[in-house]
Amino acid sequence: MMDWTDRHCRFLHRQLSQHTRLYTEMVTTGALLHGDVPRHLDFNGEEHPVALQLGGSEPADLAACAKLAERWGYDEVNLNCGCPSERVQRGAFGACLMAEADLVADGVKAMQDACSLPVTVKHRIGIDRIERYDFVRDFVGTLHQRGGCTVFIVHARNAWLQGLSPKENREIPPLRYELVHRLKAEFPRLTIVINGGLQTDAQIAEQLQHVDGVMVGRHAYHEPWALAGWDTAFFGVAAAPVADREAAEDLYVAYLESLAARGTPWPLAARHMLGLHNGLPGARRWRQVWSDHRLKTRPPREVAALARAAMAGRGAALAA
Repeated sequence: MMDWTDRHCRFLHRQLSQHTRLYTEMVTTGALLHGDVPRHLDFNGEEHPVALQLGGSEPADLAACAKLAERWGYDEVNLNCGCPSERVQRGAFGACLMAEADLVADGVKAMQDACSLPVTVKHRIGIDRIERYDFVRDFVGTLHQRGGCTVFIVHARNAWLQGLSPKENREIPPLRYELVHRLKAEFPRLTIVINGGLQTDAQIAEQLQHVDGVMVGRHAYHEPWALAGWDTAFFGVAAAPVADREAAEDLYVAYLESLAARGTPWPLAARHMLGLHNGLPGARRWRQVWSDHRLKTRPPREVAALARAAMAGRGAALAA
């Protein structure tokens, strides 16, 4: 989710669900230790609960970044051991770390010792052609016994480190939910969260019969309105935080206006809501207005009016 789930995206998602835990895009330890820390770590107070996801492998660096996560007010720090991209592999972190369970355990332990935040790990069920259950079982067991990790977010696919792009790694290796269920059965005291290919509320509810939680990534990004029903469906809240898509759009337009008032270009943030009306008549016309580079200097509320008019089929008259 790098370059996707930035602070603006998370602000939108929080308007749709008050209780779903949000995760940052993966931030490398090098970017934090040698780069612009506020740019990477600043977030809106409305985002809580929010977790910082780290990419890295050196225990000392991970510990230093865990301290930063706590200082900045995050609710959790998560170590990514699941990303299969070549860029991540060149940095010796992501999914390739599953082959170095002892090193990961040392990193988790260093993070645990450095901060009071929950330290969690996101990983795959295997790498390359290693499809044996005992591989992921031993990885989880080592991180728990040596590192003290108790929360594991498991993407139920292998990561093929050679020959597949990150996109193909999300589609070609088969989903094997049964291995994640088996982890929960073998480690009943650990928190096991499942990830990968889950989209509908019915699918999420089915998985919650076997595991402790469900992580939804790209589907939540492309179909943000899906989040609007989760508080009532899964957290026992009587009413959704927003009444309809228009209300969610109004809240985000007000946020875009606040960005513009501070001198932050609003079009970069507007892209996160382009899926808000997916499936409704006129949604494509609405997206086209928000994506029109000719309107990027106009006030967000003015663009919102044009977009709604276009969605209703009145766009040509307004544009003229």
